[in-house]
Amino acid sequence: MNRLNGKVALVTGGSRGIGRGIALRLAREGALIAVHYGSGQDAAEDVVKTIKANGGEAFSIGANLNTAAGVNQLIQLLDKELMLRTGEIHFDILVNNAGIGIPESFEETTESAFDEIFAVNVKAPFFLVQKSLSRLRNEGRIVNISSGVTRVAYPPIMAYNLTKGAINTFTLHLAKLLGPRGITVNAVLPGMVRTDMNADFLDSPEAQKLLADMVALGRMGEPSDIADVVAFLASQDGRFVTAQLLDVTGGSHL
Repeated sequence: MNRLNGKVALVTGGSRGIGRGIALRLAREGALIAVHYGSGQDAAEDVVKTIKANGGEAFSIGANLNTAAGVNQLIQLLDKELMLRTGEIHFDILVNNAGIGIPESFEETTESAFDEIFAVNVKAPFFLVQKSLSRLRNEGRIVNISSGVTRVAYPPIMAYNLTKGAINTFTLHLAKLLGPRGITVNAVLPGMVRTDMNADFLDSPEAQKLLADMVALGRMGEPSDIADVVAFLASQDGRFVTAQLLDVTGGSHL
């Protein structure tokens, strides 16, 4: 379809799961993809290899996003790579996908775990966008990956839920701030998606059926289900859509 020919996209957490699906999808549309990874360099290189094998262009960049210093490192590496490939540091699409969860219940959550999940899931996107404002071209796109748990009460992952609620609010205010530049800002809210990160929840046919029965469309999500929506928002087709929280759960918990 090549709706993104000539565009440059940064996908954080692009080495696996939903992020991998997004990176592959945007590459199919013709964008040059910066595949960010935190620790999975081999997985990120595999994404790059797959993109190139299918006629696309991509490169990987590694940075730990649990500190502001890590965000600065990511920006510096991105600047360097883009200068080599395009002769400038500007890009068009930012997908804030990188995120972590914690296994502790609300009652068991420690201060250090709370601080870490907020650092990666909230602070990193905040400062990454801040550092990207002078680099993101007018008429650009920001897509934040939130979660369907922001509309469904699920106390066992309370801290995670709070971080995604913050991302929703961040999306709203960014859309207002960046609207005059023609930059759209939206959040995509996945439900349970079949990825390696969710393998523990999907270890039996019974568990998979239980989860599928909670969804109006009768199945769990796939990374491609999320990636297709991101591709729409990143393209010219999504030019008049901003400040939206797009539920992509298949109708979970209706």
